Amino acid sequence: MSFDLILFGGTGDLVWRKIMPALFQAFRHGSLPAGGRIVGVARDDLSDDQYRALIKSRFDHVELAKRPSEEEFSRFAALLSFLRMDLSNPADYARLAAKLQQRPAEVVVMYVATAPNLFTTVCEQIAAAGLNGPQTRVVLEKPLGHDLASNRAINKTVRSVLTEQQIFRIDHYLGKPSVQNLFAMRFGNALFEPLWRREHIANIQITIAEELGVEKRGAFYDNTGALRDMVQNHALQLLCAIGMEPPINSHADAIRDEKLKVLRSLKAWTPASLSQHVVRGQYAGGAIDGEAVPAYRDEKGVNPDSRTETFVALRTEIANWRWAGVPFYIRTGKRLADRDAHIEVNFRPAPHAIFKAPLTSPNVGNRLVINLQPKDGLELHLLAQGADQRHPRSTPTLAPVQLDLDFDKRFGSERVGAYERLLLDVIDGRLNLFVRSDEQEEAWRWVEPILETWNNEPTGPRPYAAGTWGPSASSAMIARDNYCWSEES
Repeated sequence: MSFDLILFGGTGDLVWRKIMPALFQAFRHGSLPAGGRIVGVARDDLSDDQYRALIKSRFDHVELAKRPSEEEFSRFAALLSFLRMDLSNPADYARLAAKLQQRPAEVVVMYVATAPNLFTTVCEQIAAAGLNGPQTRVVLEKPLGHDLASNRAINKTVRSVLTEQQIFRIDHYLGKPSVQNLFAMRFGNALFEPLWRREHIANIQITIAEELGVEKRGAFYDNTGALRDMVQNHALQLLCAIGMEPPINSHADAIRDEKLKVLRSLKAWTPASLSQHVVRGQYAGGAIDGEAVPAYRDEKGVNPDSRTETFVALRTEIANWRWAGVPFYIRTGKRLADRDAHIEVNFRPAPHAIFKAPLTSPNVGNRLVINLQPKDGLELHLLAQGADQRHPRSTPTLAPVQLDLDFDKRFGSERVGAYERLLLDVIDGRLNLFVRSDEQEEAWRWVEPILETWNNEPTGPRPYAAGTWGPSASSAMIARDNYCWSEES
């Protein structure tokens, strides 16, 4: 199948850090369809050879195992070309159309890896140049909008020139192998479904933690924050995967219909719940791996008086029969104590205790931990009778044990990465792992009361030292339910 992949923002950070390495891995694995062209588009004045040299130099910064040899890059570079464009100039889109018409392709993918404020301009100009035919697919990066109103405006404009089947709203977390295993675990096994409900589950915790700060994205991040950057999209998509009902089949709309039901069932915010169940923080100076790191407000591109949150923790519930009364906790942040993303499903204790509590902690019980990064796998925490029973007639004492399934060891660490998987899905026209507009709008509708409350609060985010697990108020929030975060148990 012949394809053209047009990368708007072709010299930008996202292209060289994520998209180009993913395309190269697909090329190396032989999964990138033959007969493809990859066209970088930006305002830089570059020739094709200069663009190839730029991309080659950027590969020096990716993981060693993913760097091409000279021979590999030479073959991959044959797919690359460059077109200088001003994205606000209609004449430049006519030049792009002329370039593509020199060799019509079966599929044309327009990847809009630009600032979100250019999304509508690019889509309108694509249509004006006649590039929105049925063979065209447009990929839109997050964040899609800054709030519900801007999200709706973008979706309205995009839908006016493209059908929903042509729009691929990307959330790279959905392409992670670990998230694919989450769906497989739930819907490919009969073991968990009878237990996957309020009668057996006490609480569910979703953690997405990063050791890194804002790096070179200070100006962008200061206008975005952790709620928009991580909760509205990644964290809520994980919550949907955990909480959704089994879809009737594996088709895209069947899956997305069930995710939408979860988002519509999230408990509505009230002034009381907003004050008790939402915590925002901002990292101060501290130490990571023994090295001093600056406070958020001292990062390049950040307003010295910034009130932007770098940490969010919240409690919510899914108001339906399966989950009524079960708290779902979400936390995410930068400059935390570790790089760790996982989902922890805490089961209720046995209804009648005939054994002594574990020696380590009275709170240890049955847990399923779904590791997303850096480790990928499942941990099932159980209780077993310990070997040291010196008094046979006494009541046995339980001890915690665990089954640890490491997917990297079982399936190999060279599995298809998130962007590689999603890019191949776009070329093939598979929408299963992409977000539909009504999902996105519902997620924005749910987070908007939080944004409005923060805008009207006289106090800003709570400070926390870099290298810790965030503000102490996060622990206090979950402790009100007599629970604690996993590293505190």
